[in-house]
Amino acid sequence: MKLLSKGLFRGLIPLVLLFIISLWNWMQGQVEESSVFFFYGVIAFFLGLSSVIYEIPQWPFSKQILAHYGVMLVTVFPTILFSGFYPLNSVTDLARIFLEFNTAGIILFVSTYFAFKLIRKFNHVKTE
Repeated sequence: MKLLSKGLFRGLIPLVLLFIISLWNWMQGQVEESSVFFFYGVIAFFLGLSSVIYEIPQWPFSKQILAHYGVMLVTVFPTILFSGFYPLNSVTDLARIFLEFNTAGIILFVSTYFAFKLIRKFNHVKTE
């Protein structure tokens, strides 16, 4: 239950902030920009909520990675499809979006993995 509340907290903060920006843009008559901020907020919510998967100590890292990917596949990927960020007129478009989704996911995963590994190493050296 503690992880769920932590994930909700991590997800709700950016969702609320981006929703306020979205609402502000909508009130200014900038409907397209409003929509972009709304969908960014939904995506940030799912990212924040699912980030706690990596804090489940009983799960091996490989299981955490697969669970996180599965959650992203059923939450963020459909959000991207519904957002209208990409043209979606054919199966080829769907395949291209899926490929870009996975490419971005791999780049973000690898870069954050090595960044956190470097931070841990720096903190370990600092405490010695």
